[in-house]
Order: sequence, then structure tokens, then C-alpha cells
Amino acid sequence: MGFFDFLTEEIAIDLGTANTLIIHNDKVVVDAPSIVARDRTTRKIIAVGTEANLMQGKTHKNIETVRPLKDGVIADFDASEQMINMFIKDIPALKKKWITPSLRMVICIPSGITAVEMRAVKESAERVNGKEVYLIHEPMAAAIGIGVDIMQPKGNMIVDIGGGTTEIAVIALGGIVCDKSVKIAGDVFTNDIIYYMRTQHNLYVGERTAENIKIQIGAATEDLDLPPDDLPVQGRDLLTGKPKQVQTSYREIAKALDKSILRIEDSVMETLSRTPPELAADIYNTGIYLAGGGSMLRGLDKRLSQKTDLPVYIAEDPLRAVVRGTGICLKNLAKYKSVLIK
Repeated sequence: MGFFDFLTEEIAIDLGTANTLIIHNDKVVVDAPSIVARDRTTRKIIAVGTEANLMQGKTHKNIETVRPLKDGVIADFDASEQMINMFIKDIPALKKKWITPSLRMVICIPSGITAVEMRAVKESAERVNGKEVYLIHEPMAAAIGIGVDIMQPKGNMIVDIGGGTTEIAVIALGGIVCDKSVKIAGDVFTNDIIYYMRTQHNLYVGERTAENIKIQIGAATEDLDLPPDDLPVQGRDLLTGKPKQVQTSYREIAKALDKSILRIEDSVMETLSRTPPELAADIYNTGIYLAGGGSMLRGLDKRLSQKTDLPVYIAEDPLRAVVRGTGICLKNLAKYKSVLIK
């Protein structure tokens, strides 16, 4: 323990396409949408997180809302850095400090990320006072967060459906044996709903409305045990240009999302087909674990179970499984040294 260790704070970050979560002292202190509102002329950040999310689709020409991460990787370097910086400054315990502490961070990244994209994440973290920066692959963090003992010589399959990417991985002995990262996840589902409303109802809806439809009545299959009620949706009529409202049901949304979910199913099957036989035997016994916000889609576990003939389990609080795992790694750096990328 060095003399200056009291000046070092430890934080775990799940830098997601849709949401950013930060853990400090074993508590989730930041849970906000990964979105930034800034002035187009001065490039000054006006709002981040929830506040910026409320502005989405409602701005005038001087303000733009930007999502700095696309498909799980940094697309807008400047905006992402300022966003991370503002989120860190929002941590209650760090606000009270006189001196800005240097940070020891663990950040999770998609498994299909390139070396260049990895460096972008690392440099962003170093610029916001990151003294020690470790990276961890998302499916690995999700597995630890779910409570799977990843160090055992036993195969476990994790499917992490986030906002920008779906990460599918088979994990054994503290490493990823085979994985697949597909760019079909929550954002694609939202776009599918926008497209469906346009083509079937001649109704033009915004991203926030489509996201709301997905949360309220989104479904992966048409035969649900507890179907949600129909939802009134407001938008603009494409024929008359007038605002209008239509009723939509979960069955329609299941139809709208069908193609994208098929592609996720195919990716799961492809990963299973590449799994070594001994690990496949383990997965037959343990089943598949689902994490990430996309796994909360009604009936998705049932649909995947029918496709793979395996039991499918959804993590408790799937939205926070990844950040919980990242937090556990941060606390036990020595134990999980082999999993982290320095």
C-alpha cells in the first residue's frame, strides 16, 4: 500500500451504447443514458445522461443530442470523454474531496472490439485522471456478475444483449473459449419498431417513443403467458401530416422484431456449433445465461430455449449484471488478474 493510496479512488464503469453505469464503494452511483446534449456553435456540453435524454428529438437547430457510443465502441471521442468526466464528477463521494483523486478503473468492452477501439477507450479513461486502467470483456463481466464461478474447468454460455451489440461467449477456466459479437441489440429493435409503425400504420414515431413501446409491450414471441395490454401510440401521420394516435399490441411488436431475433438465435446456434464437445456437455447441464437490457424482452428466454433445446436463465437485474461483475473484479484485482486486460 503506497503512501498516496488515500488519494486513489476505485471505480468500475460499464460504458454501454444505451446506458452508462458506474460503481464506487460497492454501490451503483451513476446509472444514466449514454447521451450528450451540446451547443452546435460553441461545442459546449449543455447536459448529459437523463437530462440530455429528455431533450432527444425535441431540440432546435442550436442544440444537438449525440450518442457518443455506437455498437459498443466510442464513435465520438470528444463527447464520450466529456460525458465520462461529467459522470465521474457526479459521484457523491468524489464531490466532497478537496483534491481530485487519481482513479483506478475497470472498464468493460465488447468482445469483438479491435485494438484501435480498445486504445480509444483506454485513452479516454486516462484523460479523466485514470492512473491504472484495466479492461474486461463484457461477457466475462456478465458471467461474474451473474455469479458464475468462471475459474472452474466447466463451460458456461453467456448471452449479453445490450444496446449496441449482443455478446455471445462460452467461458471456461477464466477465459473465453469461443465467442461471437453481433451488432444486433436494443438499438436495432428500436429501429425495427420505427420501421414497422411507418409501414403498417403510416405513423412516424421518434426514437424515444419506439423505445417506450419496446419497454411497455415488447415481445419476442406471440404466445405469451401474461400478455401486456394494448398501448396507444402517438406520432405524425405520414399521409396527412397531422398528429395521430393508433393502438398497437404486443403481437405486432413480436412481428416487427422477428427478423432481428432470428439473427440472434442463429448466432447462438453458430457459437454452440463451434463449442468443444466437453464444454458442450457442460452447457447441456448448466443451460444458457441471459444478461443485458435486451434479455428483458418478454418471451425471449422461452424462444431461445425452444430453438436450442436448453434451459435458459435470465440474470436477476440483468441491466446491472455487467457492472456488478466489473465491480467484483475491481475488488478482487489479484484474483481476476488473468481476466483483465492491462
